[in-house]
Order: sequence, then structure tokens, then C-alpha cells
Amino acid sequence: MTTPPTFRRRVDPRAERAARTILTGQRPRLLRQPVAAATNERRRDPRAIRDAALVQRQPRPRYDWTRDAASTTPAPMMGAAIAVAPAIPLQVIAEPAYLILAILDRPGGEVSEHDRQVIAAARLLADAGGGAVVTVSTGSGEALTEAGSDRHVALPENWADDYVPERRAATASALIEALSPRHILFPDSPDGADVARRVAAAAGERLFAGVQSLGPDRATRQSAGGSLETGHRPTRLMTVAADAFAPLDGVRHEARPLDLAGPLLAGEKVLPRLGGARRLAVDPDALSLSETDFILSAGNGVTDWGSFAELGEALGATRAGSRVVCDAGHLPRERQVGASGTVVSARCYLAFGIAGAPQHLQGITGVRHVIAVNTDLHAEMIKRADLSIVADAQAVMPALIRLIRERRHD
Repeated sequence: MTTPPTFRRRVDPRAERAARTILTGQRPRLLRQPVAAATNERRRDPRAIRDAALVQRQPRPRYDWTRDAASTTPAPMMGAAIAVAPAIPLQVIAEPAYLILAILDRPGGEVSEHDRQVIAAARLLADAGGGAVVTVSTGSGEALTEAGSDRHVALPENWADDYVPERRAATASALIEALSPRHILFPDSPDGADVARRVAAAAGERLFAGVQSLGPDRATRQSAGGSLETGHRPTRLMTVAADAFAPLDGVRHEARPLDLAGPLLAGEKVLPRLGGARRLAVDPDALSLSETDFILSAGNGVTDWGSFAELGEALGATRAGSRVVCDAGHLPRERQVGASGTVVSARCYLAFGIAGAPQHLQGITGVRHVIAVNTDLHAEMIKRADLSIVADAQAVMPALIRLIRERRHD
């Protein structure tokens, strides 16, 4: 006779493990809470909780860079508050204790980097004791407010047209006599240093040239090829070396105009000793890349070299190129811009078809304005440029040449 089968109830291993956990005194972390469905509890939506928390908090500030920083009534955007960058406060020195005179070059009517450095050096002397900086140059003082000028003497527009050093020196001497400044600073440039030497000779005073560090009690410069440093108390007449002082940033002064017709007329009455003095035209390609102010550079994206040469001649720019261009023989090796070529500090750098390798970008770190023409919107040169043209270089170069010729005929 066969034995009937025995049925055993299946054991739930999770229940046994939970029971052993309780009996043996182990940590009750293995016990699980019953699911929400078993207790009829409604499941909470974490996104709803997060949105509710965001409503309670202040909206995240957003900056609208398209608006003027000086505006105080920003328009709402997407229901969120817009925080506008605060305007730079205007610094006014109503009654200065003394004056610091900065006689600038301002070549071509534009404020150069060297001019800004001279103003920065003058501010070191002025801010030490409640003084004010008086700039002297052609043009208005509006462009000098953010450079640190408190007063501005506008010279006649033709003051810098012709090279008449006697007239410049006479005007500077007349202004010094009228204003009685504590210090007079000139840029240590060919024109600025020439005027400074003439003023020092006429006044019988010592000129401390090529100042590289400056303070109210000491001025220093390099001598003997840079191996020695000469320093003593600041003299009344000084020239400021290029790239010795960083231009000011984040400041705004009033650059109040001063009307000094008498000293300006005194300079105008001086007749030049040389007849027919004029500036000689210089081939831009004859200048070294480290000395020129305007560079027209080509990269791998340029194939029309005839238009490139014609554009350089029309703009009066010095031609240069990337390493790829020089390796291919389109330009000589001394025209290569970059870490392995020449590090440039031009005022304007116009780049056609240059992608922007790290070595090339290192070579243009000192350039003030960069204009890039490239078909790649995401090229590194486009990101570095102040003005970008997303187009083919072969189409832009002839268009620029035609525009230049039309303007010249007008």
C-alpha cells in the first residue's frame, strides 16, 4: 500500500530572516516597512514638494547683459527678478591739494595703452595726498573718464598733425607755468620723450626718464641693460616706460574740461625751425610684428592669397599668419604669430580663417582688439574675438577691399 504524499507549506525566507533578526538582537535594518499600497497611503510626488519649496524662496537673480549697466529700471523677464550690475560711481575731486600733469600722445586721436599707463602712474601720485590728474591731449576728455582723468585740457586738433616739436614743447611749458603741477609725466615714446627733453632743457630741470615703478617717495628705472636699478625721490619731470603700469579698470572720473586759451595760444605762436617737416610713409610689412599696431593675420582657412595681400595694402596693416601658414611657405617664418613665433601687442588684430590653437592664442594675449573671420561659430578664435564675422574669408576680403576703395573715393 502506497503512502499518501505529504504537503508542506512553503516557507517565506524573507519572513524567517526578519524573525531571526529580531530574535538574535541584530540591527533591525533588514525589516522593511509595508508598502504604501498596503496602508492605503497616497504616494507623495517629490517634484511637487520641490516646486513648492522653490515658491517659498526668493527668485534667483539673473543678469541682463544686453541692457546698459547704468540703467536702474530693468525690465522683468520670465517672471524672475533681474539684477542689473551697479554703475561705477563717479569720483569727483572738487578742490585738489595739488595737480599731476599727464601730457599724452594720443596718436590718431585714440587713447593708446601707453597713454592709459601714464594716467595710471599719475593716479598713484595724485591719490597719495588728495591730488588730481590733469590730462593734456587732442580731442575731448570723454574717452579719458574711465582711464582716471580728473581734469582735461583739449589741445587744437592740428596740434599733432605735423611734427613740430618746438610748438609742442612751448605749449607744454606754458601749461606747466599756468597750472604749477607738482609732477609732469610724459609717455616714454619717440614723440613724448622728445617733448619731455625739450621742456626739461627749457626749464633747466632734471628729467628722470623711463620710470618703471613709482610712488610718492621713490621712483625707479632699469639701467645698464636692465642689470641695475636706479631709484630716488620722484623728480618734477618724468617719462613713463611702456608696459610698466597696468591701466586702471573699474573707475570713473569726471575729466572736467579746463579752458586755458592763453597757454595754448602761446604754443601756436611758435614758428617751426624746420621747413617742410613731415612724416615719411613706411611700408607696414617692413615693421616687425612686435612694433606694429595693426596686424592682418591669415590661417588655414585662407586660400585667396592675392586678395589677402591686396587687403593688407588697402588697410595699411602688417601681414602675419599662423604656424600652418608659415610651414606651408605662404609667409616667411618671422611673420608667425604665437608662442613659438612672435608674441604681439598690437592695438588691432584682424584674423582670417584662424581656428585659434592654444599656442596662437598665447601670442595675442596682449592685443587690445581682436576681429575674427571664420566659418566655424565655435572656433576658439571666435570666442576670443571682440568682434566676430561668421563667414568665408574668401568672400569677406574682396568685400572689404571694395568698401575701402569706395570710402577713399568719397
